[in-house]
Amino acid sequence: MASGYRRYNAQAAVDLVRIRTLADAGVPLARIDALLHAQPTEFAAAITDIDTALQAKIDQLTEHRRRIAGLASGEELVLPPEMVAILNRLRSLGVSERTVQLERDWSILMQASDPHAVPQWIRDKNAGFDDPEKMRLYLACDQSVDWDPHDPRVDRLINDLETWEIKHEGNSSRPENPTPVFSLILRESPAWRRILDTLVRRAERRRAAMPDS
Repeated sequence: MASGYRRYNAQAAVDLVRIRTLADAGVPLARIDALLHAQPTEFAAAITDIDTALQAKIDQLTEHRRRIAGLASGEELVLPPEMVAILNRLRSLGVSERTVQLERDWSILMQASDPHAVPQWIRDKNAGFDDPEKMRLYLACDQSVDWDPHDPRVDRLINDLETWEIKHEGNSSRPENPTPVFSLILRESPAWRRILDTLVRRAERRRAAMPDS
């Protein structure tokens, strides 16, 4: 080979094409040599086996992708489906992701510290979705986090929350008060510092004004 190039006969060229085709089709290299020398029936059976194996791998990867997509938020890793459904419903109602994450963190802590309380929390949350006034207050609380503490809307919200508290005082079966989760962001929200401070002072005045039993 004075030119430095190796000469191939026609069969070698055909084999190279078949090798490339099989490899591009996903056939493992370890099986290609056997397939090149297989009889037509053996070749067809081997291809069927390879196709079955590839389909099984595709199904497995598809399932992995589905599970990864479901775990994207990390909530399913630590919370039962009923609690995750509540978080997703909050999202569907337009609650900010910041507040949803607070609810998630609150849920995780509750599940770890007091798992027996979880079923009642789930019932209360689901019942709250059916209470238009509660949901109106909840959404207002969510929005108020970014308000100026002296915004007139803060005063209206304080009055509405106080009315809610007075209405449900002494009712052990009442839905969860809308304020606990938002108390977690006191350090970040001057508006919520004012809201909760005012509600606490008003509650103290109400108790002080009550006649001794």
